[in-house]
Amino acid sequence: MDKKTIIFLAISILILVAILYFVGIDDVINALKIANLYLIALAIITQVFTYFLYTLRWKILNEIADLNAGIFKLLPITLVGLAVNNITPSGRGGGEPVRAYIFAREENYPMEETFAAVVADRALDTFPFVFLAILTIIGMTMYFDLSPALLILMVVAVIVIVIILILLIYMSINPNFGKRVDGWIIGIVRRFYKKNSDELEQKIHNVIKGFQDTMNLVIRNKKVLYYALPLSFIIWGFEILRVYIVFLAFGADVSPIVIGEVFILASLAGMIPLLPGGLGAVDGIMIVFYAAAGINASISAGATVIERLISFWLATILGLLILPYYGSSALDKISFGSDSKEISDESENE
Repeated sequence: MDKKTIIFLAISILILVAILYFVGIDDVINALKIANLYLIALAIITQVFTYFLYTLRWKILNEIADLNAGIFKLLPITLVGLAVNNITPSGRGGGEPVRAYIFAREENYPMEETFAAVVADRALDTFPFVFLAILTIIGMTMYFDLSPALLILMVVAVIVIVIILILLIYMSINPNFGKRVDGWIIGIVRRFYKKNSDELEQKIHNVIKGFQDTMNLVIRNKKVLYYALPLSFIIWGFEILRVYIVFLAFGADVSPIVIGEVFILASLAGMIPLLPGGLGAVDGIMIVFYAAAGINASISAGATVIERLISFWLATILGLLILPYYGSSALDKISFGSDSKEISDESENE
């Protein structure tokens, strides 16, 4: 973990502490004391089950791309990816290259193929999120008195996510557009890397071509429509269910729809690459909007603290505990130009 990440985490935690201070730390502690531990345990079980669902979706996409590995082989890699997402200000995307790298190295697969499958997995996660975000924007204009600036920010964020998703899919199915992207990347490489640029350019060509082939294979397979995409909606349903169970543990009388809307809004804020995992910003939005929905501020804060311990810190701690097993190179030696032999050789040297 580099100094920048540590600084970001420290700032995020300070923001959370400041929010709790203004709510009233004593009131939050009192709210925590009345929480139903059985329901909190159920929320933890729900979260762990969600990890398996994430891994199952990734396994389905891997199998389509002929990248075979069992779910228990993929589960710890999934947790590492989630942990890296949480400690890097990358809009829940920093862990995806790490996940692809570890899988490629462990199973001796080409990096461009594992990365394409991971991108497809992330894209499938984005489809239901965009759908739910649109419903959230509509619903929150009815439930809450949103400022025009916040409303515009939400709409712009959704539009940006949709554009990125469309460009990725279009690059995969349109060879000419893929060549243009290839040429654009090569242009950047030539500007900054003067030595050995021919070899690097050839690697970039291979990566783009391998990425296109694998993505094309994945998105055209019926298993994506029949299994992986519905599973993505189920996963988001369990994410919202977990939050609802936590609030039930605190005795909060609130509609599951409101719970879901605020959670989606907070998740949207967490995708803005400012703070690790949106820590601080996500917590603040959840506390403020749940309180605005009629939940007592101390209960809203207490429930949010427990919810973030389950959703953010559980995956972060588990992933960081598993990470040493794969070696520090998982974070600092990601090379999309590495073929499977290079990855295998590196693995043997460690």
